[in-house]
Amino acid sequence: MKLNNFLIFLLATNGLLAQHTTTAKIEIPKENGLHKIVLPAEIRSFSKEELGDFRIVDSKEIEVPYYVIPQEYIDKTPHFFSECKIISTNVLPKNKTTLIFENPKTSIDSIVLCITNSDVTKTYSISGSNDQKEWFGLVNNSKLSDLVNTEETVVFKTISFPLTSYRYIKFDFNDKKTLPINILKIGFFASKTTSNILEEIHPKNIKFQQIPAEKKTRIYISFDHPQIVNQIHFKISSPNLFLRNTQIYVNKKKRINHKAVAFPENLSSFELNSNTKNTFTIPQFFGKECFIEIENQDNPPLTFSEIRFFQKPISVIADLKANQKYTVETGNSKLNSPDYDLENFKNRMGSNLPEAKIYDIKHEISQKTNVQNKSFWQESWFMWLCIGLGGIVIVFFTMSLVKDMKNNSTI
Repeated sequence: MKLNNFLIFLLATNGLLAQHTTTAKIEIPKENGLHKIVLPAEIRSFSKEELGDFRIVDSKEIEVPYYVIPQEYIDKTPHFFSECKIISTNVLPKNKTTLIFENPKTSIDSIVLCITNSDVTKTYSISGSNDQKEWFGLVNNSKLSDLVNTEETVVFKTISFPLTSYRYIKFDFNDKKTLPINILKIGFFASKTTSNILEEIHPKNIKFQQIPAEKKTRIYISFDHPQIVNQIHFKISSPNLFLRNTQIYVNKKKRINHKAVAFPENLSSFELNSNTKNTFTIPQFFGKECFIEIENQDNPPLTFSEIRFFQKPISVIADLKANQKYTVETGNSKLNSPDYDLENFKNRMGSNLPEAKIYDIKHEISQKTNVQNKSFWQESWFMWLCIGLGGIVIVFFTMSLVKDMKNNSTI
């Protein structure tokens, strides 16, 4: 009987360890049917990056199926895309690709390229003209990267340049090192989707370090909790004219001789340019820290008035019942992504769905932050000691039981 009680205690302890660490409430729906639920950054910080541990449960603790839909998937469909007239596309093998389009607006400072997925980085220049004979420079040797969309066969890339009224705009892509990229169309979105839908993420600390020996500026960024970052905006107050190569790094770990060794991994490269908005979409980063290196050469360091970080919001679509209470649970590292039938019908869903907001987000107190106030019996080592002693007790009782059985058999 004692042995059974002890085993039940161990199973109960294991169950407690597997509980969710973050919970929240969903606004009570006013009608039956599908609802769009935007996930706050705070929920995503305490979830897995791919949301494999995210769950919605009703008042009876029954899981409610959902599927995840990125905001950009909703807003950047071809239905909202307004194309420009492409005048010509000329490919000079192993040299360059030249694309000329007609500007339909009075003035523009950006354009959107629809490009077939490609794992290459391109250098390009932009120029403008009113007669297609005499061309004037707008952008020189800028880089185009991150041309992979995991959900579609094409990717939409917004290219910024100085505000201009030229009737014709020309792109020159450098093809000397890589094959040409396939630009399917060029144009605008009917409504601005990039800056308006992004959610700003506020860092805990930004620290600047000047490294004169390497002619570099290094900027260290840290967040209170792991954050997903998709875009960075730099506002530079001085000097008035600048063009600096810039890299952003994240700290990764690899095992060398059975030891975990930290090393910086280049996440993205771009140019800070006084002629552009200096807003960059980067490969998705999920973590608490990163750092940025700026190559100053022999120039004075840049002076930043602000550095802002943004995240593309993500929504889930769930079938909710009117006047019912629903709860969000996440933060359980042992859970994997669920497999719901609803995922197979997402292409049939309408876009104008009622929204249900998440509120009252609560987190379990982190064990690391309260380590000084813990009693010894709350420490993890004490738990493992108890489990080890319990194992010894089980072995002892088992050996005693086997011994008694042998004695009984001899009698």
